[in-house]
Amino acid sequence: MTIQLSDYETGAKYAGDYAKDVALLEARLERVQAAHITHGQRSVIMLEGWDAAGKGGIIQRLTASLDPRYFEVWPIAAPNEEEKARHFLWRFWKRLPGNREISIFDRSWYGRVLVERVEGYATEAEWRKGYDEINEFEAQLTGSHTNLVKLFVHVTQEEQDKRFADRLNDPWKRWKTGADDYRNRSKRKQYLAAMEDMFQQTDTRWAPWTVIDGNNKKAARIAAMRHVIETLEAAVPMTPPDLDPAVVKLAHKAFGYSPKN
Repeated sequence: MTIQLSDYETGAKYAGDYAKDVALLEARLERVQAAHITHGQRSVIMLEGWDAAGKGGIIQRLTASLDPRYFEVWPIAAPNEEEKARHFLWRFWKRLPGNREISIFDRSWYGRVLVERVEGYATEAEWRKGYDEINEFEAQLTGSHTNLVKLFVHVTQEEQDKRFADRLNDPWKRWKTGADDYRNRSKRKQYLAAMEDMFQQTDTRWAPWTVIDGNNKKAARIAAMRHVIETLEAAVPMTPPDLDPAVVKLAHKAFGYSPKN
């Protein structure tokens, strides 16, 4: 069934105990990361969505309790000259995780079929070809045992405008908004058409999309965290490492440690 963004616009408030449930989810994320490290897993978590949709807040919650040695957040902006001189996927290949690592992308390779399409940075032939290139890229990732989670965070125009106004009114948040936000806002219809095509072309069985209703920030963060956790818990062996007998001997010698039954 084709994804319809209009199905994700209720903005319903989170009904549970937000602080308690976030803490529980963060504890589960810690175990997911421990399983990554123990079993040499690698995962990519990718977020797309509207400006001011709440991607940054979701990423903050996803990473708050993780060991920073084993994950990386990649904020994706316009390509630099070195990147423009190469295939558009080159800069993403460089940022993929190795064993035991998680890479989180704040925007992604989908720029080819979204902003580059709408703003005319790619020719029609380039962005149309981009669908196949992206699907093949994601098939290579998942086919080489890299777990992939694709999230799209959606907000209505009304909610986006409210958040733009909040940023302008808060002196310490004004840095978050600029002229590009309003250029993109003025082309919402074109972006919606590009998003519809993107979902139709790239919502594959090996790399499906999940849309998050971002109109309530707390509910969106919980929904995104749960989906990421449930997806990775199903993909990663969730078993802890056995005690190393050599380390047990050292601990016993050092302070009399004995394993608990």
